[in-house]
Amino acid sequence: MASSRISETHAGVGEFAMRFTSTRRGARLARRLASIRLDEWGYPYDTEVNESVTAIVGELAANAVEHGHVPGRDFAVRLTVSVVTAEGAATALRFRVEVSDTRTERLPTVASGDGAGAGADGCGGLAEGGRGLLIVGCLAAGWGVVPRPGGPGKTVWAEYVRAASVVRS
Repeated sequence: MASSRISETHAGVGEFAMRFTSTRRGARLARRLASIRLDEWGYPYDTEVNESVTAIVGELAANAVEHGHVPGRDFAVRLTVSVVTAEGAATALRFRVEVSDTRTERLPTVASGDGAGAGADGCGGLAEGGRGLLIVGCLAAGWGVVPRPGGPGKTVWAEYVRAASVVRS
């Protein structure tokens, strides 16, 4: 781990960012620390928000280690929570997960069609590998890939959105 940044507003929304070693242990630690941060922000371990966002962090971190590993380079995780407002009233919470690595030539894709063992919606199935981005796609409101700011590589992002009734004040 190289550095971390944590900030939080009085409304319980905030930011968590940290770099991790590009190993399976680093990916597990990223997932665990994201879950702890969500709990501290008022989204307990056994809630849908914590479980879903933690799963997204885990899948993206695992992909960064598996497919974005460059020897001697870390990967970075950034988790932000913001309130989405419409007409002056809070309507939803947006949890944004960003995982950056330094490998440029391997961009993530999701296979389309009838994957082996996938359910009718593409979110099920029994395959033991290759389902990470399918899981992210099923949990997230959206996801994508952008160039990594400030250097070579890419950032894979995903957003999980919950109705305002979940907002903690």
